[in-house]
Amino acid sequence: MTDKLVAEVQVAEHPAFDEFVATIEALRAPDGCPWDKEQTHKSISGNMVEEAYEAVDAIEADDVAHMREELGDVLLQVVLQSQIAADEGEFTIDEVCRDINAKIVRRHPHVFGDVAAGDANEVLDVWDQIKMAEKEEADAASEAPQGLLDGVPRSFPALKQAQKISRKAASAGFEWESVDDVWQKVDEEIAELKEAYAAAPKSSNGKIDAGADASAAAAVELELGDVLFSLVNVARKMGVQAEEALRATCMKFRTRWAFMEGAAAGQGRRIEDLSSDELEELWAMSKVLEG
Repeated sequence: MTDKLVAEVQVAEHPAFDEFVATIEALRAPDGCPWDKEQTHKSISGNMVEEAYEAVDAIEADDVAHMREELGDVLLQVVLQSQIAADEGEFTIDEVCRDINAKIVRRHPHVFGDVAAGDANEVLDVWDQIKMAEKEEADAASEAPQGLLDGVPRSFPALKQAQKISRKAASAGFEWESVDDVWQKVDEEIAELKEAYAAAPKSSNGKIDAGADASAAAAVELELGDVLFSLVNVARKMGVQAEEALRATCMKFRTRWAFMEGAAAGQGRRIEDLSSDELEELWAMSKVLEG
């Protein structure tokens, strides 16, 4: 059934991809580009993150032309890393494609098998169950089993890392029954944050004075982290991506602030020179213009 279904949808060939792979191979050849020949997995690892973020910026801006360019840059990182591996006798781009294809087919039994998944949330549940089974199988075959959370990169943005961590913990049964239960946890964490803040020494502007009591300042920071982590769990239970939600809010704030700066400039003034009431008035206007 799987082979038949895949065969039915894989009707197009991709000569441009093969041409691109050949181009990168030529760059790494003995008579190729001096810079490309010197690169290693680690030397260009940061480029992968940069290009991914630039692609996300284009996606969020609905800039299709720029998106096409940035996705090409992301693909460059995948193909170049694979060519470096091929040169070192580690693996090839074909093996990368075969591995990810096999994983995607394996983790979509509702498409390529007999498992039922009625909506996107049920698909995620199936995905997590399969990943858990894969981990158990890998642990059984390994002398040093990997921890459940070891697969979550520490380099992830904090909100995305928190949501990945909580999702993995939930897949192992460490989970609240309902969103209301998580909201109760949020209220508990907020109360603990307020208590820690009240006990910490503060400057005249209300900010924590870490110099006066470093441990108290650290306690406030940890309690704030607990509040944020709890809110991430609210997002997860609601089926919302916390990282994307906050990015959307940041973009909304940028748009409103740009309007406010433009309005102030139209009056021949700097936004820094406006009063609090004037700033609030411009903020309200920016919200009205959003519709």
